[in-house]
Amino acid sequence: MSRRYLITGGAGFIGSHLCERLLGEGHSVVAMDNLLTGDLANIHPFRNEPRFTFVKHDVTKRIDLEGPLDSILHFASPASPVDYLELPIQTLKVGALGTHNVLGLAKAKGARILLASTSEVYVDPLVHPQREDYWGNVNPIGPRGVYDEAKRFAEAITMAYHRTHGVDTRIVRIFNTYGPRMRIRDGRVVPSFISQALTGQDISVFGDGSQTRSFCYVTDLVDGILRLERSQFHDPVNIGNPTEMTVLEFARAVIDATAAASKIVYHPLPEDDPKVRKPDIGRAREVLGWSPKIDLAQGLVTTIADFRRRLGC
Repeated sequence: MSRRYLITGGAGFIGSHLCERLLGEGHSVVAMDNLLTGDLANIHPFRNEPRFTFVKHDVTKRIDLEGPLDSILHFASPASPVDYLELPIQTLKVGALGTHNVLGLAKAKGARILLASTSEVYVDPLVHPQREDYWGNVNPIGPRGVYDEAKRFAEAITMAYHRTHGVDTRIVRIFNTYGPRMRIRDGRVVPSFISQALTGQDISVFGDGSQTRSFCYVTDLVDGILRLERSQFHDPVNIGNPTEMTVLEFARAVIDATAAASKIVYHPLPEDDPKVRKPDIGRAREVLGWSPKIDLAQGLVTTIADFRRRLGC
């Protein structure tokens, strides 16, 4: 049965993949984005699809959307360290005011709403791997705190709307995700390492490279998100790939996959940078029947091909 979705942040990396998947399933999609970090190129392939509508709007302002609405996927937010260090106030506002506005819209329309939260709510974790019942190790006044606390507040107000107003809510905690359409210069390790390797630069590793990350391919993530949206589960669910590797191992994997001559150079570790990051996906497996299927070698092939095309190399 066809449904009508609103995707905030719909011109972003993950948002655009959600648009594409839902349109492919026969649904109608409204993508809303202020293009602060989103890009119209991400939605160009389906911009003329009759069931697709793009609305340029800042969700921290009142949202007026005509017609019925079945579900909201709230993905509007700066989402990389470069973004939220350059845009701290905007990051806090979209987490607070933006989330409040979309929850109000969901309540008015009787729509389901899924909040895109993040593994950053765990920040530099003292529990490993990270389970959903872990409350995190947050520095609220550090430079990363604007993003961490914005998402923690967004989770809190989402649950408050669920408990107080009966809004049908979902919360997904997204771990490191990669794939085509990532912004080339967004500062995260995947686009940074790939673009450096493809353009003949040295690979910039912060710290000694021993910190760990877990990389999930975007189509696996989208599948997990939509399984959660279609479930009846209201508490947070981790979606990510539990295969853990060091940043240094990932740098070497990118060099191998691109056949680059790049060397690895080291820089000071940024403040509050997580030392480990690995999702416990037991809840996702049990509740959603979900686990990732694309391994890193496979995912890097399509991701690198996309970067080659956009970089022209």
